[in-house]
Amino acid sequence: MSEEIVIVTGGSRGIGASVCRKLAANGRKVLVNFAQNAGAADKLVGEIRAAGGSAVAIQGDVGKEADVLNLFSEADRLGTLTGLVNNAGVVDLSRRVDEMSLERLTRMFSINVFGSFLCAREAVRRMSTRHGGKGGTIVNLGSAASKLGSPNQYVDYAAAKGAIDTMTVGLALEVAQEGIRVNAVRPGIIDTEIHASGGAPDRVAELQSRLPMKRAGSAEEVADAIVWLMSDLSSYTTGAILDVSGGRAILP
Repeated sequence: MSEEIVIVTGGSRGIGASVCRKLAANGRKVLVNFAQNAGAADKLVGEIRAAGGSAVAIQGDVGKEADVLNLFSEADRLGTLTGLVNNAGVVDLSRRVDEMSLERLTRMFSINVFGSFLCAREAVRRMSTRHGGKGGTIVNLGSAASKLGSPNQYVDYAAAKGAIDTMTVGLALEVAQEGIRVNAVRPGIIDTEIHASGGAPDRVAELQSRLPMKRAGSAEEVADAIVWLMSDLSSYTTGAILDVSGGRAILP
């Protein structure tokens, strides 16, 4: 029998890495996708294997169609795809819209939106019963920013995540009769490296006193929600967007 495979894009760090660890601990074979940091991906794969799990690291930029096609070809070689976590994403330095370049916008939407669509397309082609697949699950990573708008910071990022919200609902309805469930998790302020990559390494410390729970969330807390949506425990859940934001509704 072909081994079942789950792809986690952007899986070498932060929320993605926590998802990989938890899925592997639950007996899933994980394909850890990474864009650049091979060292982090290889270290994670080593940790998973040392704990008795199964994982493989595959490089690829989800914003490039050729890389996405190669990623899914590698999955085909390793087993049967039954799950996708569309986790890969980027932010940028805080800017107003009237300060944003086309280069920035292109990068933001290529990775955060186009990459998720391309990966979902390839996953559906393999998992849908319409295409001869055995079904599966897709979980997209949204953000509370899609509701908040992120003014004076990342309106482009918020808009990209708004597209993910809409994609989740539409795709879920499109493949509901084809054995595929599609859901999303919408994190709030989570203590990961993504803030530093956006030029705000102290963002969590600066905001946590103004958050409803007076603390940021952890990658593990978000991963637990994703793993639940990937499991049979959520077998009647599709088209859902689950907020994991500690009650954060508006920017103070």
